[in-house]
Amino acid sequence: MEHNMEKIRELAERIYDLDAEVYTQLGSSLGRVFNRDRETCVKELCGLLTDRRQGHLVRSELALISNMARTITDRDMRKMIMSEYDKILKDVSSLPTSFAEGDILDQQKAELNGLHLSNRFSVKDHRIICIGRTYGSGGTEIGFALADSLKMNFYDVEIFNAVLNRLEAEKDLVEDTAGHPYKSRRDAEGNVRTVYTQPAFAGGPERTIRQRMKEFSRYHGLSKSDAVFFNQSDLICDMAKKEDFIIMGRCANVILANNRIPHISIFITAPFEQRVHRIMAVNEGKLTEKQTIHMLKKMDRDHVKYYKYYTGQQWGNSVHYDLCINSASYGIDGSVELIRKMVKG
Repeated sequence: MEHNMEKIRELAERIYDLDAEVYTQLGSSLGRVFNRDRETCVKELCGLLTDRRQGHLVRSELALISNMARTITDRDMRKMIMSEYDKILKDVSSLPTSFAEGDILDQQKAELNGLHLSNRFSVKDHRIICIGRTYGSGGTEIGFALADSLKMNFYDVEIFNAVLNRLEAEKDLVEDTAGHPYKSRRDAEGNVRTVYTQPAFAGGPERTIRQRMKEFSRYHGLSKSDAVFFNQSDLICDMAKKEDFIIMGRCANVILANNRIPHISIFITAPFEQRVHRIMAVNEGKLTEKQTIHMLKKMDRDHVKYYKYYTGQQWGNSVHYDLCINSASYGIDGSVELIRKMVKG
């Protein structure tokens, strides 16, 4: 077999045990990432670790664990747990299926810019970095690695999950239209399938009168997508008062700007052909070039619609961001270092 399953399982068990130890240190106030039986969770992790297409799920789960670990009050215990987290992250990144691989077009790119954006914040402000990205540019990988480098909390799908808890809604009933619309679901045999989900905003499928009335009652007159967005906006603003963090997408830069909350806004993209190449590599030949091109074009259109619908602005327009990066010029590590230098000063 291409991957050493014994080592994969050992790594999955370490991730599960790390989550268990963080939970033990914090108690029940924040809960666990993996709250089912050990064998089920380990098997699921093994599947994720051997499939590059599911890298974002591993990334989100590791981010949740590290976010909670940083709140441990015992300094020595926190240091020990974060040391194990760093080792796990390094081992995950070294896998053949790793999501951390960078794609650099020009190895001779000029040295990193020495300017910085750290003077954006006063001593009373929390550091908040908002990252928008095109799918296939490595933006999420850059955000995750940057958060780890800066020792800041990282939020992506966690935001949506928190909003669902606020709405007391079932996850299957409300789609995460702010993330990319290709979702991972299990079929009747338990196999993970990646499927496209139609966004529920601005031009989504028509709802029946009965469905509209049900939504009207449940979400106080708002559509499900609107209810999620406005609750999500409140959550982001609440978080900004309490902690430093990096957040992917969610129109967070506009939400924070409208509420006069200091932040740094970054947009990450790459040439379309490079994005196609990256997605085909991540999917390990399971998508043809034609299928990948069609997928990316549709996802870009959906991002434009969503951002325009909720902000009135043009997604990806450089005038709305503090920094725009072509990740193909620097790769994952180079882009992280560029941003890190600019935000730390």
